[in-house]
Amino acid sequence: MSSMNEPRTIVIKPSTGWAALNLKDLWNYRELIYFFTWRDLKVRYKQTLLGASWAILQPVLTMVVFSVFFGGLAKVPSDGVPYPIFSYTALLPWTLFSKALQDASRSLVSSANIISKVYFPRLILPLSSTLAGLVDFLIAFTVLLLMMVFYGIHPTANLWLLPLLILLALVTAIGVSLWLSALNVMYRDVGHMLPFLSQFWMYITPIAYSSSIVPEKWRFIYALNPMTGVVEGFRWSLLGTGEGPGITLLISSCIAVLITISGLFYFRRMERKFADLV
Repeated sequence: MSSMNEPRTIVIKPSTGWAALNLKDLWNYRELIYFFTWRDLKVRYKQTLLGASWAILQPVLTMVVFSVFFGGLAKVPSDGVPYPIFSYTALLPWTLFSKALQDASRSLVSSANIISKVYFPRLILPLSSTLAGLVDFLIAFTVLLLMMVFYGIHPTANLWLLPLLILLALVTAIGVSLWLSALNVMYRDVGHMLPFLSQFWMYITPIAYSSSIVPEKWRFIYALNPMTGVVEGFRWSLLGTGEGPGITLLISSCIAVLITISGLFYFRRMERKFADLV
C-alpha cells in the first residue's frame, strides 16, 4: 500500500540517434497526410480553365520545344529513338521531381497559419506536397503510352525497374525539399532561388541529350546528380536505350539516400523554430 503512495519520478532525456526523427508520428497522423495531399490537388486546379490538362501541357510543350531546337536544329543524338519519345520519356520523371521540389520547398511558408495554431508533425507538409505530384505523373504517363503506340515502339521487359525509379525520384525530391523548406522558413530568398535551381538542375540532367555524350572521365561526377540515374533508368526501362542498372544508378541512389537522411535530421532540428519564424 505504501508503494502506491510513493511519488513517481519521470526522467526526461533528449532524444538521440534515429529516435530523434520520431518517424512513428507519420504513421499516427497518416490520415492527415491524405488530407493535405487531397487539399494540394484541389488547390492546384481550383478555378483553372484547363484543370488537370496542365499536367499534360507542361511536359508536352517542353517536349515540342526540345524537339524543334535540340532534335531538329542542333541534331542532338537520341540513341536511335525518335527525339520526341526520347525527350518526353526523360521529362516525365523530371517534371515529377521538379514539381514536387518546388511545391514541397514552399509548403511550410504557405501553411504558416496552420503551423502557428496547431501541432502536427511538420514533416507531413513537404511529404504530402511531394505525393500530390504522383497524380500529375500518372496523367502525363498516359500521353507517353499513346506516343509509343503512334511511333510503333513497344515497352521493354525492363518495366520492373520503373516503380523503383519513381520511388528514387520522390526520395530525391523529398530529401532536397526537406533542406530547402526548412531554409525557406529562415531565409525567404530560398523561395526566389527555386526557379533558377530547378532550371539549372534540368540542364545538368540528361533530358534534352543523352549521357553518352558525356566524356568517360566525367561520368562519376555526372552520376552524383541523383536525377541522372533516374532519367537514364527510365529510358532503359521503357525504350531499351543506354545501359541497364549499373554504377551510375547505384551512385545516384546513394546520393539520394544521403540527402534524404541528412535532410530529415536537419528538418527535425529546425522544426522547433518553425512556429516562431514562419
